[in-house]
Amino acid sequence: MSSENSVTEEALTPEETAPEHADVPAEASDEAAAQAEEGAGQTPANRLEEEGEVAADYLEELLDIADIDGDLDIEVRNGRTYLSVVAEDEAEGLDVLVGKDGEVLEALQELTRLSVLAATGYRSRLVLDVNGYRGDRSSTLQDLAERAVADVKAGNGPVHLAPMSSYERKIVHDAVADLGFVSESEGEGPRRHIVVSAG
Repeated sequence: MSSENSVTEEALTPEETAPEHADVPAEASDEAAAQAEEGAGQTPANRLEEEGEVAADYLEELLDIADIDGDLDIEVRNGRTYLSVVAEDEAEGLDVLVGKDGEVLEALQELTRLSVLAATGYRSRLVLDVNGYRGDRSSTLQDLAERAVADVKAGNGPVHLAPMSSYERKIVHDAVADLGFVSESEGEGPRRHIVVSAG
């Protein structure tokens, strides 16, 4: 499952997606208002730390259920929470959490984000990694961007890359821009891909 089929950063706010009920009990609306006031007093750093704790609890429970050994590292940087599932040894069990082309990892990240939304009421932009997959994939995407730019320089016209997640497209867009070329996303849903051109 790719993140294209899931909630994106441009998704509706919880208020826009909440069901409309004409007969909501007063206690429920009072409780929601109290939670909103409590959340309003949080600093962004506190909110990201809470997000990391909720996500880590969710992932620990999931790893226990699946009987997969792994340690969780939580880091907050650049306004995002980063969670990594790592193993001391080369644990084959963690590979199932990545899946083919990172599809399972993307789905697991989305489920983790939804668990944070359910627990806190706030949409999460957390990034989940398993055994350094995202770092390895980032290097591969950098190479892909360089090859696409080389093809454009060689006069092969605009280069269309394979569909990829929004997170991966951002990495490629940044790499292409650093090389002085232009990239745009085209297509919809799981067919969304990057086109690299001279500009």
